[in-house]
Amino acid sequence: MNDAVAIEDMGRVRVIKMNRPDALNSMNPWMFMGIRDALSQAQEDEGIAVAVITGEGRAFCAGLDLADSNSPDPDAPKESQFPSMLKALTTFRKPLVAAVNGLGVGVGMTMLSHCDLVLMAESTKMRTPFPQLGLAPEAGSSFSFAERMGWQNAAYALMSGRWFSAQECLEMGLAWRIEPDDQVLSKSVEVAQELAKNPIPSLIATKELMMNSGRSDSSWSAHSRENDAYANLMGGPANREAFKAFAEKRDPDFSNISGI
Repeated sequence: MNDAVAIEDMGRVRVIKMNRPDALNSMNPWMFMGIRDALSQAQEDEGIAVAVITGEGRAFCAGLDLADSNSPDPDAPKESQFPSMLKALTTFRKPLVAAVNGLGVGVGMTMLSHCDLVLMAESTKMRTPFPQLGLAPEAGSSFSFAERMGWQNAAYALMSGRWFSAQECLEMGLAWRIEPDDQVLSKSVEVAQELAKNPIPSLIATKELMMNSGRSDSSWSAHSRENDAYANLMGGPANREAFKAFAEKRDPDFSNISGI
């Protein structure tokens, strides 16, 4: 485990906390590896029945750390750690509860579709700005959003890239409950402890039966297709303009790009 992720056990519940508050818990290689390892350890720990994932500070997760990717840590692994984190997330065998404590962008929103229960703070704001980056969905969300929220809600969320409130996420089906900001973690742990009173083999069997409907395999297949789309779009005219605009701290301007 590394400092990007902190864990705390509350009886048979393990709280996994993304721990880069100064960067709004944006994802870098250490965060990907930390979440992956925390989920793997919780899955193998016979004393843990349920996991809760949350963020430290005022954000749940602000997506990929673009600043970090532009000036990578020389000690960070060269190969992307995102697939291994996503694999751990989509194949986690025990109940996984999300305590969404604020801002969620990109993977900070898409990862929620792989959680079993999602409780959101009242002030939560979510968006998947893939269109504004000249990119396409990731984390299997091209499948999992439609499964969780229905086709039209998924299409609107992924194609508009706009901000959604906690109430809108609840109405779309991405969130299960909304809680006061200062209670979202405690309420999530309370729900997790309710589940954790039950025998772990029963919880695992129940989740595996639900997953065997095809969610995990379909999400992973969607992720593979998304990688192909990313390869085609990354570095393209729209994506270059989006990243240039980010570096210059302005809105992207696609109006002069042919075919856009």
